[in-house]
Amino acid sequence: MEIYLDANATTPVLPEARAAAIAAMSADYGNPSSIHGTGLKARALMDEVRARARRVLGAPTGELLFMSGATEGIQTAVLSALTALRKRRESGEPMPQLLLYGATEHKAVPEALRHWNDLLRLNLQILAIPVGPDGRHDLQWLRERAPRAGLVCTMAANNETGIISDLDGIQTALTGSPALWMVDSVQALGKLPLRLADRPIDYAPFSGHKLYAPKGIGLLYVRAGAPITPLMAGGGQEGALRSGTENMPGIAALGAVLELLETGDLFKSANELHACGERLKSALRDAFPQIVFNADRAPCLPTTLNFSVPGVSSKVLLDLFDAANIRVSGGSACGASKAKPSYVLEAMGLDAWRCASAVRLSFGPATPSGLIDEACERIRACGASLRDSCLTQTFQRNAMPVERINRYVVDGSVCYLIADSSSRRCVIIDPLPQLTQQLVQWIRCRSYILTAVLDTHSHGDHASSATDIWRGIPAVLADTTDFRDRDSLGWPLGSQEIHLGEQRLSRLHIPGHTRDSTAYLLHDANGLCAAFVGDTVMPGALGRSDFDVSEPQKYGPSLKHLLAVVGSDALLLPGHDYDERYACTLGIEIARQPLVASVLKGSMDAKSFAAAKAHLERDLAPTEYETLACGARVDACRETASVELKPSELFARIDRGERFVLVDVREPYEHRLGVAPQLGEQVRREAVPLSSIVNAIPGWLAAETDATLVLFCRSGNRSAKAAQALRRLGLERTVSLAGGVALWPEPKQASRHAVSA
Repeated sequence: MEIYLDANATTPVLPEARAAAIAAMSADYGNPSSIHGTGLKARALMDEVRARARRVLGAPTGELLFMSGATEGIQTAVLSALTALRKRRESGEPMPQLLLYGATEHKAVPEALRHWNDLLRLNLQILAIPVGPDGRHDLQWLRERAPRAGLVCTMAANNETGIISDLDGIQTALTGSPALWMVDSVQALGKLPLRLADRPIDYAPFSGHKLYAPKGIGLLYVRAGAPITPLMAGGGQEGALRSGTENMPGIAALGAVLELLETGDLFKSANELHACGERLKSALRDAFPQIVFNADRAPCLPTTLNFSVPGVSSKVLLDLFDAANIRVSGGSACGASKAKPSYVLEAMGLDAWRCASAVRLSFGPATPSGLIDEACERIRACGASLRDSCLTQTFQRNAMPVERINRYVVDGSVCYLIADSSSRRCVIIDPLPQLTQQLVQWIRCRSYILTAVLDTHSHGDHASSATDIWRGIPAVLADTTDFRDRDSLGWPLGSQEIHLGEQRLSRLHIPGHTRDSTAYLLHDANGLCAAFVGDTVMPGALGRSDFDVSEPQKYGPSLKHLLAVVGSDALLLPGHDYDERYACTLGIEIARQPLVASVLKGSMDAKSFAAAKAHLERDLAPTEYETLACGARVDACRETASVELKPSELFARIDRGERFVLVDVREPYEHRLGVAPQLGEQVRREAVPLSSIVNAIPGWLAAETDATLVLFCRSGNRSAKAAQALRRLGLERTVSLAGGVALWPEPKQASRHAVSA
């Protein structure tokens, strides 16, 4: 069963609302502008819904217009206010110079202000009203600027944090100001008592889909006497204030929701909502003892919980919750795909880690209590899964098994942890400052002995965190605490090899990218397993050699030396991976990069290679992460062939007798919680997390089989990128399950092959 806890993004449509919409489409389908009987019935329905909305919102006077949603309402309000300001300018009246909006407003507000300010050529100054650590507006700041403001935009309650604005305080701060006042009331409907007529609010937009009505229907309240300019002109509907044939199914559905809200038959009381919120908070504290709630300094909607967990990214938490079939978000749904730190929390001045790792859990006033109870159980299971993965600061004795090579990526930079389960020893290669806490936690949780922390070269884009990692490890888990017996890259002085049980690491000096560039070669009883080559070779790129510490004339000879030692088929693991390609080989890069081919096949000498490489590296732009680019991409790694396979195509190919291996590339903390596609006994299954997929690649490459690898994850995004990477490595029979687990057919929709676990 799906547990939907992202109500601030949207809500399911209530059965009563669906029934009302269907009735409006099937029986009461008239156009309310028609004067015959069918049209009059539609008009009566619309008038009834408007009257009910007036009672619910406490707005007996003023305009109450049906719109497509809050964004249209915001646009109409801003256009109306700014048009009135332009008329004042044209008539020679004194003109306010400021447009003010809360720093934590939904992006629709500042974007509307900028748009219409530019379009109407007002050139007014747009300023964000600061908020304090409690998320509430700085009323003194507002009071000082209110006399020069033409429009002030605030919220009733914030969509990310649930923080309730001090509307009475804002009203007082605006006393005597010429400014019009818009209050975004989207999150307040059904959760806060609204008394629009009791305050000098000029505009208040609402959105139906935030309270169990369909998408595409909303309301805009306009105070009597406030200026209004139609955003849409045409047939004159809504008193010529919002033209276009009315969305009668949406209006009918919204009316049904407002009726339930007015009668109190379904929606929970404030006390009941508070109790539900406290139960969820308690479960979150049990699951994540170090949890920090990001909106605990001011009154909040009990239906919204915004939190961060130290050392755990929002992506990990979202994947974890989604695997448990709990739907939460990382903030506003409008910005969820951008994966940026929360501007709302940044405006509150919270620590950067809290802004970057925040998660929002929100439920609606009609969420059943039984669903809250089930959510609490699953949240506690999520915490246990994260602890078993050693990803929290809470010690866990039931840590899950680990792979030999574990891969971590931060903004394109890659760090590796090599673990040997027999000796319980580990080595870290190219440590990143952002991962210090996570790596220390990994070692402490599993009680491994840290043998070495190595860098492949002196990094130009970040500082090595080796010293901080050593300091964070208890003495009993470290080979030594004396840093003086290691060279500048962390290699133990006087040692030819580092032993990890039956595995061993050797090093190979390959100057070029930097003078100290070094490859670390991992061997086991069967020979060379992988080479950690830093930035010397990357999938589709070579490390740049235009630094002061570079040795460009030695780059070509170093590539030849590397080829002579490891061969053309050895798996090379890079220090940067901007395109999520995981690994490469010299053989593949010879085929993909002309420069590599020229120098390794002998058609270009070291001097010519250095010159050609210098030409590529002129004016290198920063990476998409706004970090220093450590190499010029030659093969852009943008494959055009589709790797996606729809479930229906998969079923058909199984029926034709084709062989498949279903590979779950989700992380262990995900796949232990969630369901996975089931395809019967004839389809073999493997669990190969992307963080350790490099361990499986050699076996897949060596296997003599005609089976197709079908990778899947939660949404299909990660698995599609991995499938492209594996094809680049030579595994042509690799596909990604389109839509992942999220779009896997329900049992009744799937063929005889597919059932849910």
